[in-house]
Amino acid sequence: MFGMGWAEILVIGVVGMLVFGPDKLPGMAKQAGQFVRTVKQMAENAKNDLGREMGQDFSDVDLRSLDPREIVRRNLLDSPGPAQAPAAPAPTDRLLRPGERPPFDVEAT
Repeated sequence: MFGMGWAEILVIGVVGMLVFGPDKLPGMAKQAGQFVRTVKQMAENAKNDLGREMGQDFSDVDLRSLDPREIVRRNLLDSPGPAQAPAAPAPTDRLLRPGERPPFDVEAT
């Protein structure tokens, strides 16, 4: 949950009990739950409004696929699928013979 373990949640609970007291802590937890529920509902409504405004062309767009972390994970960390073309073989380097000039590309400099 939010990248936290049980130890962190326990520390937050103990600090909350010390700061707010045991009589106000359940009310604070209820308010926090309502806040999270409201934020989720607002995000879902915004997503639906965006989909409705963009029309049918973008109705199948997954917003999670636009996350930069997901793009890196999909393109760099996953194994190449059948849709990806194999990489071109690296050019082979060879030693120049005595007196031979190295290749020079006029357009590259």
